[in-house]
Amino acid sequence: MPYTEKPEIAFYQKIGELFYAIAAADKVVREVEYKALKKLVREIWSKFDSSTDDFDSQAIYQMEIVFDWFDYERMDADSCFESFENYIKENPKLFTTERKELIYYTANEIAAAFSGKNKSELIMLGKLHLLLEA
Repeated sequence: MPYTEKPEIAFYQKIGELFYAIAAADKVVREVEYKALKKLVREIWSKFDSSTDDFDSQAIYQMEIVFDWFDYERMDADSCFESFENYIKENPKLFTTERKELIYYTANEIAAAFSGKNKSELIMLGKLHLLLEA
């Protein structure tokens, strides 16, 4: 999927990639995990940022678009996580304390959406926690 040059759009695309990685950690992305993301985008993320994309939609919806597209393409969770990891290391100033907390909260909610968190999701959440704390 081609990424746009607008920093806020690329930011949300990378976060969508991370959230897909969390949901796909156990090799199965369930509809309830996608619904959890959609709910959090509308109820929490929409209050956090009002930047828009080229179509005057809120840029935060890029998280949903990327998540859905990656699920359709059946992307590898570990590769997606590594891509996000590289992005955060290359762009540390974009990751404020508030954003980090929101990212981790959302990742936890997605992981817990289907019968609690499984071992694969817990491992990935642990890696995310360490990454966000660095």
